[in-house]
Amino acid sequence: MLQDILRYRLTYGIIMLNVLVYFISAFYSRSIAEMNLQVLVDLGALYGPLTVLHGEWWRLLTAMFLHGGMTHILMNMFSLYLIGRGAEMYFDTKSYISIYLFSGLLGGLASLYIHPESVGIGASGAIFGVFGALAGFFLAHKDKIATHSKAFMKDFAIIIGLNLVIGFSIESVDVSAHIGGLVVGFIGGYMLSQNPKFIVLYSSAMLLLSVAIAYYLPSQYAQMLF
Repeated sequence: MLQDILRYRLTYGIIMLNVLVYFISAFYSRSIAEMNLQVLVDLGALYGPLTVLHGEWWRLLTAMFLHGGMTHILMNMFSLYLIGRGAEMYFDTKSYISIYLFSGLLGGLASLYIHPESVGIGASGAIFGVFGALAGFFLAHKDKIATHSKAFMKDFAIIIGLNLVIGFSIESVDVSAHIGGLVVGFIGGYMLSQNPKFIVLYSSAMLLLSVAIAYYLPSQYAQMLF
């Protein structure tokens, strides 16, 4: 087990950080099973009026580490466990982190656009980004690693099934964040599997896209909410 943790330290590190934040939110919620919605907002959940209209953009990052309950975090962390280790095998540390963060951030922005008045939480957008990155990697190298495709499709079925359960059972989980993260991760996975040096281009493009969406959202909110 220790050897596995050392080999995939980035994935396990992200899992441990999510679990730590979960225990903090559980402490303030006074429940280990279900989190109090106001506590989640206070700790940094995505909420359109605060994030967009009050300029609390830091919530795009903090919301990625918050979860609504035991089912939510267990399913998300199991999904990350399944695919994160594979991503660490195929991508270097910088690529992995860039894909994870930008997938989560842009997934959060997609959620803010589609659901301006909902509270959004969870690592699903980032996790779907890692999954999308693996899909991009397999597409870029489909002739060389055909033997791994069956295992990949098995993990795909498990993760899609888990997230369907999450999506139907937890109100604050937003499928738009999943789709946004998946697309961002796929682009990153395809580019960076071709050449890790493309990380500057990928990161710059995703940063510019994030800024552009963030610049556009306040005017959109003004039309929808007022």
